[in-house]
Amino acid sequence: MNVYDSARMADVLRPLGYGPANGAEDADMVILNTCHIRDRATEKVFSELGKLRVVKDARARQGRETVLAVAGCVAQAEGQEILARAPYVDLVLGPQTYHRLPEMVARAARAGGSVIETDFPVEQKFDFLPDEAAPQLPGGVTAFLTVQEGCDKFCSFCVVPYTRGAEASRAVAAVLAEARRMVAGGVREISLLGQNVNAYHGEGPDGGSWGLDRLLYALAEIPGLARLRYTTSHPRDMSDALIAAHRDLPQLMPFLHLPVQSGSDRMLDAMNRGHDAEDYRRLVGRLRDARPDLAFSSDFIVGHPGETDADFAATLSLVRETGFAQAYSFTWSARPGTPAASAPNRVAEAVAHARLLELQALIRAQQDRFNADSVGLTMPVLFTGHGRKPGQLSGRSPYLQAVHAAGPDTLIGTIRPVTITEMLTNSLTATLSPDANPMLERACA
Repeated sequence: MNVYDSARMADVLRPLGYGPANGAEDADMVILNTCHIRDRATEKVFSELGKLRVVKDARARQGRETVLAVAGCVAQAEGQEILARAPYVDLVLGPQTYHRLPEMVARAARAGGSVIETDFPVEQKFDFLPDEAAPQLPGGVTAFLTVQEGCDKFCSFCVVPYTRGAEASRAVAAVLAEARRMVAGGVREISLLGQNVNAYHGEGPDGGSWGLDRLLYALAEIPGLARLRYTTSHPRDMSDALIAAHRDLPQLMPFLHLPVQSGSDRMLDAMNRGHDAEDYRRLVGRLRDARPDLAFSSDFIVGHPGETDADFAATLSLVRETGFAQAYSFTWSARPGTPAASAPNRVAEAVAHARLLELQALIRAQQDRFNADSVGLTMPVLFTGHGRKPGQLSGRSPYLQAVHAAGPDTLIGTIRPVTITEMLTNSLTATLSPDANPMLERACA
């Protein structure tokens, strides 16, 4: 989401004459776009600001001004602290206010001091963003598209509701218009983004509220848009209609990020997740019934306050039963203002770290097994750019695996069947193939 937000900040600044710079030393403005999900984020920001102060001072001695801005969730949560500890910062803006950047730049220039915008504005920022197509990332074949922001779930460990605000969804027409602009610019695959993207409830052209399923069906009708993905989803918001979309939409890739956080009912209750482990198992089963080739990734937190050896064993059990192609796992960290930050019975750091290593070893074994099972298969790959070796192209499988194959540059931006020949540590090697596995072929039709 921060990648998408950063691109849109560039969009709103372009009318002022700003364009991409090669580095901080060449930039008239530097924006740090930040995330506050994990611990030590604030200190990382101040460390980076210290380096940028040196650059700003050096440019000032040459008579060149540098506007220094901190954006995103750290800015939202720690705005006043940033200005107190780094008064040389010119702009501080939360993730819901970057559409006001041009106004903030003007105010800073007039007043000659710092400007802070961390309120949650009444208007939606998306209503004030420019309509013209934004430049894509290098390659321009895949793109992110934010359709939903904020969270109403209030998990005990999570700071998102306090930094991103309540759940809000973009209007269907705006999403479709932006997607069409992306496709016109060469994008073949779009990943829809949201803190709870499957809670999407945007206003439809008919005046009613559309769910994510209806939005996906509408996006699938855009000529040239070959692939769709979405992240991050919440188990509580996986509707029957969305499950059916996984069955019926060939453009919707068979890879779903479905965070569970823990396999222990006691921990899931302490985390305020609103579901238990059996709910998650049943949901995975229903999704696999709808789309047998569906693979899953997930998020896990170990060491949440009160977690016992039995609770952790329940998490390992759920992982073994489910089988994941990929997962993100972390030890719990206290986020300021969250309920868990003041919870008793904290887990010793050494114990939490040992549990994390055990969980990650299990997840890595499952990921390696999933990738090893791909060897010998023929699958459609979207070629996105050049590989590391001369004459080699890189691409994405339907399961987001990195795939490398020898081929001409004319294949970039196209989907072609390849046969997987080798599994490497973090990628697959393949050869172009005239054949295609029928089940996987429907993923790139």
